[in-house]
Amino acid sequence: MTHRVALFLCACLPAAVSQAQDNFFERWEARTTATQSKQPAWTPPLATTYVALIQVARTDFTRQISPTHTTTWNYDTSKGLCLIPWANTEIDINLPPYLQHSTPTPIDGAGDMSFLVKYRLMTGNLEHGNYAWSVGLPFTIPTGSYKNGSTNASLSPTMGFGKGFGRHFDIQTTLAATLPTGNADKLGRPILWNTTAQFHLGKYFWPELESNATYFHGGPNDGKNQEFLTPGIIFGKFSLRPKEPKSRLGIGLGAGEQIATSKFHSYNHSLIFTFRLLF
Repeated sequence: MTHRVALFLCACLPAAVSQAQDNFFERWEARTTATQSKQPAWTPPLATTYVALIQVARTDFTRQISPTHTTTWNYDTSKGLCLIPWANTEIDINLPPYLQHSTPTPIDGAGDMSFLVKYRLMTGNLEHGNYAWSVGLPFTIPTGSYKNGSTNASLSPTMGFGKGFGRHFDIQTTLAATLPTGNADKLGRPILWNTTAQFHLGKYFWPELESNATYFHGGPNDGKNQEFLTPGIIFGKFSLRPKEPKSRLGIGLGAGEQIATSKFHSYNHSLIFTFRLLF
């Protein structure tokens, strides 16, 4: 009898576990689809923080050239996994980037790890206002090696708003302040203001122009401002399962270049490449 019970459990438990897993992911996908259906279907910009909610595994690469002609490659640029675990909420887990310099000083190494909690306050899809308004709280922990990261953790309260004008044009803007938890006199409290004008051409093309501005308060650059204009384009979403209408799996690709337009700037220009796996 005991032997029969054991055989029964061995036969049934894997199927039960598999069914439970399938149900979990199906519920998650259904919840994410329902949440995103209430907001505009814009694609996340290259540099500006996305004002709506996104579920994606993302990695970016940048190549910066400084006024002294030092080249710095940034692998991943603090991107990672973005999840929508509940309605109106997004949680990001961003891996530390790796920085590689063309000169021996500073030394190559990892940057800081970061996280983000975002809450969508209000939104309307194309048929209901075509807008999104959210608040977020990114925070970093000092995991960087050598001088590739900060000496202290920081919080960066952020507010974002976007408005679409028909199917083919939208503007997204975010305002954030970086607040270090210590050593603020040396690190400063910069304010970041990013704005993106984004077009949607055809099914897969998203050309854009961004303004990426930083206003420095305290720290070594106190009183200085810098701004970059960033023309770019994003391609996607390309479905990986086009024969399955309910499948969310797809990829997006993009590239652009930041060009310094202010008198003061920490680097002259920067190439940006992005890869996104949406699910």
